[in-house]
Amino acid sequence: MGIGVSLFLIATGGILAWAVNVDASGVDLNMVGVILLVVGVLGLLLSMLFWSSFAPFGRREDRTVVRDREVL
Repeated sequence: MGIGVSLFLIATGGILAWAVNVDASGVDLNMVGVILLVVGVLGLLLSMLFWSSFAPFGRREDRTVVRDREVL
């Protein structure tokens, strides 16, 4: 799941949870909205963690420098 899909799920879940006032038999649209919100937020966090591991500017490189001593 990408960032775009996660944002779409968050927006759709927010609309269903807070903006829709319809009584549907057998389906609780508020609960469906909350579930979509949670899935979208988790997907967004996982996408950000996944992509940050491949970011070239966020990577720290450890280097060991060994120099020979000259004898005087």
